[in-house]
Amino acid sequence: MAADPAVIPTGLASLLLDFEQEAKRVEEDRGEIEMLIRQSRGETETLSRREQQMANRQRQIEANLDNYTREEIREIFTAVRDAQMRLFLMRSQVEQLEHKRKTLEQYAEHLRKLHDALETNSAPTTPRAGEPATAATPQQTIIRVIDAQEKERQTLARQMHDGPASSLSNLVLQAEVVERLFESDPQQARVELSALKTAVNSTFQHTRDFIFNLRPMMLDDLGLFPTLRRYVQEFETKTQIPSQLTIMGKDRRLPAHIEVILFRIIQELLSNVAKHANATRVLVSLDVGDRFVNATVQDDGNGFDAQSVLSAARERKTLGIGNILERVELLGGEINFESSIGRGTRVSLRLPASE
Repeated sequence: MAADPAVIPTGLASLLLDFEQEAKRVEEDRGEIEMLIRQSRGETETLSRREQQMANRQRQIEANLDNYTREEIREIFTAVRDAQMRLFLMRSQVEQLEHKRKTLEQYAEHLRKLHDALETNSAPTTPRAGEPATAATPQQTIIRVIDAQEKERQTLARQMHDGPASSLSNLVLQAEVVERLFESDPQQARVELSALKTAVNSTFQHTRDFIFNLRPMMLDDLGLFPTLRRYVQEFETKTQIPSQLTIMGKDRRLPAHIEVILFRIIQELLSNVAKHANATRVLVSLDVGDRFVNATVQDDGNGFDAQSVLSAARERKTLGIGNILERVELLGGEINFESSIGRGTRVSLRLPASE
């Protein structure tokens, strides 16, 4: 990426050198993150095996409670809880590291394009249809990345507080009740222990749902289409809103960042339907072509004043719709909202289907 300073003005040569140094720093950071991802994945596999062993031990004890002391029962339940929490936190760490790696890769691509534009003494041109915009300066890119990260962290913290953290607190209280009953009323303790087991299974399922919504592992392993099929099915089960997914075109893997963005956008739109639309039916369609992928989410719900909502989203940048608009614009895509009060909503978008 180095330029010949003999044919470039001094000020521009200095700026190009800054770009090259920044690109080198980003590459070093990416290498460190790659190493951390490998280490974290190894620890995750070890913790997963440990958690499975603890769970098997717990089932053995539950099947023969009379053969174990109260202390042994408490120790295994504590060990299982700790193993599950450590595994959950380690998987979350891997997801965060992978997200940071992707962010750095995108930032490095912006640096490369800006460097190339400056090297030829020309400003970045207006992107063609299907190409991501490159007009943002490095500082603006960093600011947008930081803002997006902080919004994600705020959302994650709120969901953790209201979901798994709250459930785990209740489990601790139930375990303390069982502990006190073992000496005074062993029979009632067994009843409470059974209820605790049910609560643990429920919390575990909710935690798995939380992880899936945060970043479904099958999105990386199997791709967008199987992940969307499962998500739409679960959406219908949880909301009781009849939902239909139609996939047309080529059944193939898309670039990773396109699959992630498409999944997140459809996830956000369906979440809005569940929260606000009061709909009785939802249709989701995906059409994959050689150059573009088109997606549509349509419901027959309350609808809204599209113009005022979109204006507010662009100004405040805090609404889910605002995040959708920004992601689509960054990738050089197109999105259209069709809605009016009492007439449902149709959202259609187009993104490039290749790098």
